[in-house]
Amino acid sequence: MSSHAYVAEIATDRDGNEHVVQGWQDDMYGAKLGFWLFMFTEVLMFGAMFMTLTYYMMLHEADFVHASASLNRYLGGFNTVVLLISALTMGLGLLKMRHGDIKGAKTMIWATIVLAFLFLGVKGVEWSLEYSHGVFLGLDALQPGNEHSKPFGQILFFGMYFTMTGIHGVHILGGIGIMLWLLKRINSGKVTPEHHILHFNIALYWDLVHLIWVFVFPFYYMMGAGTEMDTATLSSTIEAISHLGGSNEHH
Repeated sequence: MSSHAYVAEIATDRDGNEHVVQGWQDDMYGAKLGFWLFMFTEVLMFGAMFMTLTYYMMLHEADFVHASASLNRYLGGFNTVVLLISALTMGLGLLKMRHGDIKGAKTMIWATIVLAFLFLGVKGVEWSLEYSHGVFLGLDALQPGNEHSKPFGQILFFGMYFTMTGIHGVHILGGIGIMLWLLKRINSGKVTPEHHILHFNIALYWDLVHLIWVFVFPFYYMMGAGTEMDTATLSSTIEAISHLGGSNEHH
């Protein structure tokens, strides 16, 4: 047994009888309640952002539709599938841990980490394409009052888009970090099939991360689907990616 393995604390009553103390490693209900409270604060934060987006969409519908049509639904859709698969691998990892298959659980966690990095890589490509088209926080197009400024409604849309996807990306990075920490604790014997509350809560966190994106995708990417501008998205994406690849080879 590892020297870091979980050891239950024992308390002795007045009659000399020993009793196992309910530690946090065994407190499944307390751990669930505490983490659900944390998740509730996350829902409040992202829920407020979605409500703000909905409110301004009602005020600037045409600008929002036009801005949404310029986003890349193919890359956004691909990332949606990636996160859905990562939710599956994370869930399978938890099931394997519960059934005593520690090696299989670690394999599924590593698969989730790889998919998380894939998501971030695709999002990086998407942001670089938007930057190459002059649409990014701090650039003239999203600054009011100059000749390159987009309409105010589009500035609002892209401001919220980069803010929400950026915060979501931070949550992805945080998820990668805690999954690596989870692997470390599994290897040290602190997370086992008998004491897997940490694994359970991290899987729950990852469910929230992918669920948020399931709402982000239709809210931002599908609003402008079917417009004239949207029909050129695929060809422009392929052309832009090829241009980026050619630029990298040139340098």
